[in-house]
Amino acid sequence: MAESLDELGPVDWLVVEFPGPDFGKGQIAPYLEDLVNRELVRVLDMVFLRKTEDGTLETAEISDLDPSELGEVRTAEADLAMVLSEQDVMDLAETIQPGHSAAVLVWENQWAAPFGAAVRKAGGQLVASGRIPTQAVIAAFQADADAEAQSPEGMKEGA
Repeated sequence: MAESLDELGPVDWLVVEFPGPDFGKGQIAPYLEDLVNRELVRVLDMVFLRKTEDGTLETAEISDLDPSELGEVRTAEADLAMVLSEQDVMDLAETIQPGHSAAVLVWENQWAAPFGAAVRKAGGQLVASGRIPTQAVIAAFQADADAEAQSPEGMKEGA
């Protein structure tokens, strides 16, 4: 964890769903490990969920799973702080389709910690935050490119 709470970076969470019961066969683990090794993120909590076809939920901690299911993601285990409550996990499990598996991940954005500390020391506080889905950004760029191509200037360049 951060040396003090003043140095704590913003904390995010996500649920990644995989088709079938195998958590994506460890394919994302090297990328998560890279983020941790470069100290861009610090993993605070990680829970694995499986929902059977009849909707029965199975939960597992990282230490409960076979290493072949997770690849190198097991290296993050030492940093876990158990931020999620049992009710949090149950609520998040509602988002998973029957027959699928999911990883729930909570992390500190270490790259933003110095900026956040500076904001707090200056008397600032976070009053709003959000995330624009990648698909929406791609659609906006594509719409701009399409509009540019349809403009008289774009048609001259394309001709």
